Amino acid sequence: MSETVEIQWVRDEMFAGRDRFGNSIVIGSTPRSDPQFRGVKPSDLLLLSLISCSAYDVVRILEKQKRRLDSLRVTAVSVQQEHPPYAFERIHVHYRLTGHDLRAEQVKRAIELSETKYCSVYNTLKHGVELSSDFEIEKE
Repeated sequence: MSETVEIQWVRDEMFAGRDRFGNSIVIGSTPRSDPQFRGVKPSDLLLLSLISCSAYDVVRILEKQKRRLDSLRVTAVSVQQEHPPYAFERIHVHYRLTGHDLRAEQVKRAIELSETKYCSVYNTLKHGVELSSDFEIEKE
């Protein structure tokens, strides 16, 4: 399976990215010449890719289990090397869920399935980054 995504340099440290479906995102950092510009830092995109990939899986798995999910918030806390290339050393993912009939064992299983079977980003990163996760089910 081969897919194509692209970025195009706009100016300074600003790039326009486009996914395989034509959806756009601004990537970069705040250039010194344009303090109004805000773009997503490339290393943050990696973290966002990881947690969005897994969140998608968790939602789908819980739906298949007929669990009512009212909200899901996923955060990633990372540690990177202090010197170039600033490689990621550790990433911890935290899932915060609410739902009427969510059970801890089902949520745990949904996360495990995402991390071991379905999430391509997680399964790519696990070979070079220490990954961990936990979750909490909040009362409605």
